[in-house]
Amino acid sequence: MALLMSGLVGGFTAETDWTVGGVGAQRWVLAANSHGSIAGSEVFPQSDVAVIARSHGVTRAAPLVIALAQVARIGRHTMSVEVFGVQIGNMGDPAVTSGHALSGSGQVVADVRAGVTTGAQITVGAMPFRVVGQVSNRTMLAGVPILYVSLRDAQALSFGGRPLVTAAVTRGIPAMVPAGLTVLSNQAIEQRLLANLSGAVSSINNSKVVMWLVAAMIVAALLYVSALQRVRDFAVLKALGSSSLALFGSLALQAVVVTLLAAAFAMVISNFMGGLFKQPVAVPASAFATLPAVAVGVGLISSLVALRRATGADPAAAFGG
Repeated sequence: MALLMSGLVGGFTAETDWTVGGVGAQRWVLAANSHGSIAGSEVFPQSDVAVIARSHGVTRAAPLVIALAQVARIGRHTMSVEVFGVQIGNMGDPAVTSGHALSGSGQVVADVRAGVTTGAQITVGAMPFRVVGQVSNRTMLAGVPILYVSLRDAQALSFGGRPLVTAAVTRGIPAMVPAGLTVLSNQAIEQRLLANLSGAVSSINNSKVVMWLVAAMIVAALLYVSALQRVRDFAVLKALGSSSLALFGSLALQAVVVTLLAAAFAMVISNFMGGLFKQPVAVPASAFATLPAVAVGVGLISSLVALRRATGADPAAAFGG
């Protein structure tokens, strides 16, 4: 479970990287009072995008409308989605994995986690759409699926059709932008999105610590019961001259073997349990590297519980009836 917890935290970073990087931009231009967050509601005129496109250093610019926490209705079911309004054929318009890309109004390309198939009807707010394509790994804020629609549809959905946008994305770095706007890198956008999940990350990390403590107590209990059953064995070893250090070594070896076997088992099953969660699960390579070391540490600490029982064995008990 500790590996899965690491995978959940890694999933937050992975989905943010997939979604932001998938736009294909080098820089994002947002309203200055958005404080770098695309999850806000600050807007600016679409006409500013043309000014940005003419800025020195920019080779291409595209408008975006990002509407978060929208309610989509699919048949009798409702779900929370994020809506990205994109200029068809420009940056932000996703490459589909099935179906076809956006080609006009009333169409939507949905992430597979939305659970809708190509050809399905979906209603966002009061606007009906038809699913024409699907994408993978396009989610935000812990697995909420993204729906891509045309820019005009997103403006109609969010702004009553007014020519407003929430962001502009560029290829190249703009030397100047209109007053009231600020330029941010992909990394800055990702960091700000992850900051929205800092509470969840902290809770998961705390849960990982608790899980390791529980694991240590379980291993310690197993070793203590084993030590109770091996009192005469320890007495014989002491009678033959074994030191306390040697007894500790045997207990530590037993504990380390148990925890390493458990770690190996966890590494295998963690690859098959990601589907149990609605959000992406991406176990970082560092977690696989550190797990055996942590397991050894837990084993050594746990073996200390049984050490007193082993070293306290009376050598005379080896000759008792």
